[in-house]
Amino acid sequence: MAISISDMPELPEVETVRCGLAPAMEGATFTRIETRRPDLRIPLPADFIPRLEGARVDALRRRGKYMLAALSSGESLVMHLGMSGRFTVEYGQAARRAQAASPRHEHVVFEMAGKRRARIAFNDPRRFGLMDLVATDALEECRHFKDMGPEPLGNAFSAADFNHALKGKRTPIKAALLDQRIVAGLGNIYACEALYRARISPRRLAASVAGRRGERLHGAIVAVLREAIEAGGSSLRDFANAQGELGYFQHRFSVYDREGQICSRCARPVRRIVQSGRSTFFCPGCQR
Repeated sequence: MAISISDMPELPEVETVRCGLAPAMEGATFTRIETRRPDLRIPLPADFIPRLEGARVDALRRRGKYMLAALSSGESLVMHLGMSGRFTVEYGQAARRAQAASPRHEHVVFEMAGKRRARIAFNDPRRFGLMDLVATDALEECRHFKDMGPEPLGNAFSAADFNHALKGKRTPIKAALLDQRIVAGLGNIYACEALYRARISPRRLAASVAGRRGERLHGAIVAVLREAIEAGGSSLRDFANAQGELGYFQHRFSVYDREGQICSRCARPVRRIVQSGRSTFFCPGCQR
């Protein structure tokens, strides 16, 4: 059972992966850990294996684009998929076969004892993923989350606070949406889709969006993320959830990756521009 993404994960994809890992991890204990290299994007923490072995996972949650496993030891395992990261979960005979196969780029392996014994492997060819151990009561002050903004599906993400964060910002609204200090977990795909739904040009300055446009955009962000999670995320190539099912939100894209195709609202062709080194897709007729 592979849980993977084909590009840098955004909130819906990470939430889908979290849901797939939860049955194998929550309430289970790390019985054996294997690390096949000393680092991913950053070095693995000192004493990574002894700090994890014997610890129970009390809860598995998400913060922005990260997954957090709260441990009985008082620490949390912080995990980020990077661009090519994939978790594989196997049970019983399948787990033993996977262990014997030992695929290339399988850098970290967790063996878990819970309701069922499970083997969880992290495969990451490009090694942009990340694993860290942080004291649970210090998570919000650690380097990963210190400056992170509110969760867009949480109570802290209000239209009023969102508008306040946009005031005075002289960057394009698309760049502002990708700033994790303003809103956590939003990335290129869902920023494009939310801006389209709100009828806002990605080139408009963020400060000019604050107000009624900001309220529309706030609602569009929440709606598009909820719909994407319900659809299991977006499969640009090979993303699959814990049941082996593909994410289907890519079939609902209005503008993302649709350059030259006709806008369903005004029949103008969708355009692609480059902003801060990233492709931005939008409708020049609908988005002002």
